[in-house]
Amino acid sequence: MLRPIVVGLDGSRESLAAADWAAREALLRGLPLRLVHAWEGLPSDAADLPELDAPRHWARRILRAAMDRIDEKYPQVSLSGDQIARPAADALVTAGAESELLVLGSRAFSGIGGFMAGSVASATVAHAVRPVVLVRAGRTAEDEHLPDAEGRTSAVTAYRPVVVGLDPAHSCEELLAFAFESAALHAAPLRVLHAWQLPFMPVAAEAKARRTLRETATRRLDRVLGPWREKYPAVELHPLAEEGRPAQRLLDITKDAGLLVVGRRIRPAVLGTHTGPVAHAAVHHARCPVAVVPHE
Repeated sequence: MLRPIVVGLDGSRESLAAADWAAREALLRGLPLRLVHAWEGLPSDAADLPELDAPRHWARRILRAAMDRIDEKYPQVSLSGDQIARPAADALVTAGAESELLVLGSRAFSGIGGFMAGSVASATVAHAVRPVVLVRAGRTAEDEHLPDAEGRTSAVTAYRPVVVGLDPAHSCEELLAFAFESAALHAAPLRVLHAWQLPFMPVAAEAKARRTLRETATRRLDRVLGPWREKYPAVELHPLAEEGRPAQRLLDITKDAGLLVVGRRIRPAVLGTHTGPVAHAAVHHARCPVAVVPHE
C-alpha cells in the first residue's frame, strides 16, 4: 500500500496552506492525501455536557470544511479525513509514522519576518520518525515557481531550487535521499551546503588555514555526493562548501528557494528530543517550506 501524505489540521490559515501544499505534493508524487484533526474533547463519554456541544461542532466543521476545500481545488487527489480523540501532538506523531510525509502549518512571527511552529508542531517535529514539512500561511502554488520572463508570479514556470544543509562528518543518507528525490520530482536544481568555520588562530596563519579548510570541505562534500550524482544524473546539482555559521549560511542561500531540507538526529530516549540548532533556525526563520528529516 502507498503511504499517504498526512496533514494536521487546526482550522488556522497556516494549516489550510499546509493542506494546499500537501495536495499539490500528493498529485506530484501520486500518493493519497489524509487530513487529520485531533482534539481530546471528541470522546462521547461526556456527551451530556452541553458546554462541549459548540467545541465539538467546530471540531467537526474544521475537518469537513478542509475536505470540501481540497475536493474543490484538487479533485484528482485521493482524499480521506479523520478526527482523532487524542492530544494533537500524540495523534500527529502516530499518524505521521504511517505516512510518506507529515505536513503542518507554521505560525508567523508578527513584524519579524520569520515563523514559528507553535507548541503542537514543535512537539511533533521533535518526536516524528518520518519527514515533517512545515508550511507558513499564504504559501501558494505560484510561490513554488520562479517568476516568468516579465517578473510576474507564475505556476507554470520552473520550480525554485531545493536547498539541503549537511555535515559530511555525520550520516546523511536519509537527508540526501529526501533532498534528491524532491529535486527530481520537481525537476528543480539542488543546492547542497556544507558550511565550515575557521577556528581561532593567529592572524598570520589564517590565510593558509582557510585555503586548507576550504579544499578539505570541498573534497569531503564531493566524496559524499559522488554516489548521488550517479543515482540522480538528471538533477542539476550545486555543491556549496562555504565558510560561515551553518544556520546563517543556510538561510542566506534559501532566500529564493522552494524548499529547505534539514536534518534532525534521532537521540536515545534517555537524552530527550530536540531539533538541533540548524533545524531550529530553519523552522523559525526560513520563508519557504521546511522539511525536517529525522536520521540516525
